[in-house]
Amino acid sequence: MAKFVVVVLDGFGVGEMPDVVDIRPQDRGANTAVKLLDHFPLKTLPTLEKLGLMNITGLTRSRMQPSAIANWGTAKLAHFGCDTFMGHQEIMGTRPKPPLIKPFQESIDAIEQALTQAGYTTARITRDTLQLLLVEGCVVIGDNLEADLGQVYNLTANFNLINFDEVKQIGRIVRGANAVSRNIAFGGLIPSMDQVFNAIETKADKHGQQAYIGVNAPDSGAYDQGFQVVHLGYGVDALTQVPHQLHQVGIHTYLYGKVADIVQNETGTSYTSVVDTDQVFSLLLADLQQHEGFFCANVQETDLSGHQQDPKRYWSILEKADRGLAAVIDTLNRGDVLIVMADHGNDPFIGHTKHTREQVPLMVYSPAITGVQVGYRDTLADIGASVTDFFGAPQPESGRSLLAPLTFNLNPTESHDTE
Repeated sequence: MAKFVVVVLDGFGVGEMPDVVDIRPQDRGANTAVKLLDHFPLKTLPTLEKLGLMNITGLTRSRMQPSAIANWGTAKLAHFGCDTFMGHQEIMGTRPKPPLIKPFQESIDAIEQALTQAGYTTARITRDTLQLLLVEGCVVIGDNLEADLGQVYNLTANFNLINFDEVKQIGRIVRGANAVSRNIAFGGLIPSMDQVFNAIETKADKHGQQAYIGVNAPDSGAYDQGFQVVHLGYGVDALTQVPHQLHQVGIHTYLYGKVADIVQNETGTSYTSVVDTDQVFSLLLADLQQHEGFFCANVQETDLSGHQQDPKRYWSILEKADRGLAAVIDTLNRGDVLIVMADHGNDPFIGHTKHTREQVPLMVYSPAITGVQVGYRDTLADIGASVTDFFGAPQPESGRSLLAPLTFNLNPTESHDTE
């Protein structure tokens, strides 16, 4: 057995998707990587340079140059929008299904009916003529006010009054009764339900009409103590994804950071709620030195820097990741594979604080393979398909392995590193 490592530089896109004009016109001109390279032309990212970053971006003002030994390509987003959750589901081999965009008000009847039929007690909370659902007196369901409005519903629970397993069960019922992109069931040890009720807010649609109602998650107290969360995506079947498929052939999956929070990995090892970049790499390196299998790590702080529209912080996180990647490469043996990629863009110069719909880089490293272009892929799911192909596991729902050209160019009498 060997090691297959995927490191996701969250939000590190390499140029707007072809459909941006029609799908997300606010992202026209987005190119996270190129704009950062142009903004810091004298600074370098030596590991990413050797892995082929400049091969992907083309000419910039940066002093860095294309790499003759790099294996590189790009991938498009097959999921609607540019979402971290769906991006990672796609990476794990999911075929994205177009979700609805619908205010909670338009789904409340169907959700309430499903919960009532399952035996749960419900009530409605009204603010500004809009309504939320209260389940068993301790779980409030409504719009997520932090994401793109109408795409995510939240279930905010008080774990002093209900346990997380029961909240997950409620979440599964809610998930089956609506078709928006994501439902998030979470909560904490909140002193009083009044704190949750006092955090209820409404927001207007693009016409200025109050259309969305939900709980302001930070103000609710859910994050303060005992926080737990599960993300439930539309059309996501964990039994067709990489961790489950690998488990069928005895391969262990290790997840680090944001990917561990949002990808189901019940038979593997998941390091959840890890945001600090150095800690993500520390955990990853410790396991790489002791174990084999599939490893996937998310560097979330790049994405957070994009949300803050902070290029300086973004670059400093890239420098940390660059050092971490160099250390990862040092642990790899002949036959091991590393892929460095992203899940969408988050251009810190775009003029808004949300993700940007961009293609992502694919930088592939294996000690004995050099100079291969892995192509312009149509879906992030090609990564998941490559992982299962590598380990001889059943293929996931979607994707086409990119390993064939790499294997074809493998010369067993030669070995290369990134020098």
